[in-house]
Amino acid sequence: MKDQTIGPKRSSAWKWWITGLLLLATTINYMDRVTLANASVRVTHEMQLSDQQYGNLELAFGWAFAAGSLVFGFLADRWRIYLLYPAVLACWSLMGMAAGLTHGFTALLVCRMLLGFFEAGHWPCALKTTFALLNEKDRTMGNSVLQSGASIGAVITPQIMKYLMTTQHGSWRTAFIVVGATGFLWVALWFIFLRPRDLENQRELTPLSKTLDLGSILCSRRFWAVALLITGAQIVWHIPRVWLMKFLQTGRGFEESAALNFNSIYYIATDVGCILAGIVSVWLIRRRGRTPHDAQRTVYAGACVLTSLSVFIPWLGKGPLLLAVLLLIGAGALALFPCYYSFVQELSDRHVGRLTGLLSMWVWAVTSPLHSAFGWLADHTKTYDTGLLVAGLAPWIGVIAMRFLWRRSDVPTAT
Repeated sequence: MKDQTIGPKRSSAWKWWITGLLLLATTINYMDRVTLANASVRVTHEMQLSDQQYGNLELAFGWAFAAGSLVFGFLADRWRIYLLYPAVLACWSLMGMAAGLTHGFTALLVCRMLLGFFEAGHWPCALKTTFALLNEKDRTMGNSVLQSGASIGAVITPQIMKYLMTTQHGSWRTAFIVVGATGFLWVALWFIFLRPRDLENQRELTPLSKTLDLGSILCSRRFWAVALLITGAQIVWHIPRVWLMKFLQTGRGFEESAALNFNSIYYIATDVGCILAGIVSVWLIRRRGRTPHDAQRTVYAGACVLTSLSVFIPWLGKGPLLLAVLLLIGAGALALFPCYYSFVQELSDRHVGRLTGLLSMWVWAVTSPLHSAFGWLADHTKTYDTGLLVAGLAPWIGVIAMRFLWRRSDVPTAT
């Protein structure tokens, strides 16, 4: 029986407004995350860190993110998102600010670990929200809007840091504190625009969801297809996130201001790719008669073609052609994620939070050591080219996995 305490149904416009609020949460998430990458040359110089030590900071962040994904993935299915979501956002904002107050490698490592742990709560909470608000045909577009906040945050942050990082020693610390403080504005907006029961009117479960328990899903081919798919997507997105500034400044000799400006342009390109993924998916469904699942597969494969342009990086010197290739790789990298989120939502109506958390734990645990390995490789070869080349090819893992592990007969009926 429907819960009579649930208030009047919200309008479609309101639902998309809340989706925009989720975009803002992702923006803030990435602003806190990429402050270190944008200040990487200054931080490693001031604290006298090797590339491998810098990579270890990201390893700690990633493994903490993996642990947080498991914790918050299960909490998102048990606790009210209305309270859980703003709580984790406030906590990661505090950790972002605290990182600006550190004066040594160990303290910075601890702050990055706690930042990663609490940032992990964003994705299960956000996907539970889009699942509650949007129908199946709109979810890829909704997830594109949600994910595009990553690039928006990464566009804004270099410009903020360019302004705040003066010639004064340690000025990067102010940028960490200012960026971290923005999260508290979002918390206020969340409580202003949502009521406690807005997210409790969940959709009816599909027959597939009612018959499959979590253990059966985890043992299925479909789950492992998605697990391998996100592994490839994670690599091509996060390797440039962490190492692009190092590549541009140390690897190709760009000045800091030029590298920061290009970093913003790079993430504009990723945002374009992400939004186009949603638009193309909707076009394939509505104009070409594709099923949502088939449309997502097509978009994902197209994005892989763009990321594969990384094979040209070792042969491109400092110049406009290199920058153009990097922009196309970025556009393809973020276009992968709306497809992934939609595949997760297809696995089960009932376990969206748990599955998101488990998959995040898996992918961060598996891929985070690659940053330490990337740093070791850079220290020994004095180049970042090989690592970036391999990262661009990684998403094809997902295409292969979906081809052999997720059969057409496994696609669930419409929700």
